[in-house]
Amino acid sequence: MKKRLKKSSKANENSRQSDRLRFSFFPGCSLKASGHENTLSLLKFCDSVNIELKELEDWNCCGSSSAHSVDRDVAEKLPMRNISLAPKGIPLMIACPSCLIRIKSMYLKIKGDETLKQEYEDLWGKPFDEDLEIIHFFEILNRVRIDDYIDRPKEKLKKLKVAPYYGCMLSMPPDLRFEKSYYGIMEKTLATLGADLISFGYGSRCCGTYLSVAKPQIAQKVVNEIISRAMEAGAECMVTACSMCHLNLEIRCSLENPIPILHFSELLSMALGAEDQKKWFPRHIVDPVPLLKKRGLLIS
Repeated sequence: MKKRLKKSSKANENSRQSDRLRFSFFPGCSLKASGHENTLSLLKFCDSVNIELKELEDWNCCGSSSAHSVDRDVAEKLPMRNISLAPKGIPLMIACPSCLIRIKSMYLKIKGDETLKQEYEDLWGKPFDEDLEIIHFFEILNRVRIDDYIDRPKEKLKKLKVAPYYGCMLSMPPDLRFEKSYYGIMEKTLATLGADLISFGYGSRCCGTYLSVAKPQIAQKVVNEIISRAMEAGAECMVTACSMCHLNLEIRCSLENPIPILHFSELLSMALGAEDQKKWFPRHIVDPVPLLKKRGLLIS
């Protein structure tokens, strides 16, 4: 009987592996540095919903907001090289909205320009993949049903009062105007998991992005306004769609006793029962642990 159970268990595991969704993964600089807890919780979430992520080998910075302001050629070559690293036949998933904009904009530019396509192939020694699918992390939530992996999903976040914050980074530039809009997906998903969603009117207000470095006093004013409005609306915490926004909301806030800022991937992983949550939270400037313990959400 024991041998039969072992064989059955192994068969189920093999079936699970064969059914996995597979994506290549470009983390970008923020998720691998200041937002490393975002990456850890994102990987944990994907594994929990039977998704395999394969990080691009030897990826480089996408150029972010700096390269295109300084050197047009560098601004093209940085995302172009990352595109060349993406394996054929597997969608490329990007979690950072800024990285998504830079890389997908470049991809579409190459696709529509035969001269640039030839330059790409000469530079990287491989044909341009006309069928490469480049998606944001949010698209995963359209491809898997979280309910299928959780018992009693409505009980998981226990009415935690969350203010979703998208910032402006998911507002697409003109060349990406036909891309999907993911506004509302955090609210829909977190409501499914039992959170109490707080609307505060500043969910798509810019956090200051790179003004946080160049003009920190401006970023501080903007961030203080965003967080204070969320607190006034009754939020116990905020959840972000972008690790750069998360960083700005934490480091540029000068309010007394501000609420914690959580990554969307952290809340998703918590709801799915991740056991290594405490590895993420020491990286937060505003400690979320007291709130999560009070709500009974922290696994000891």
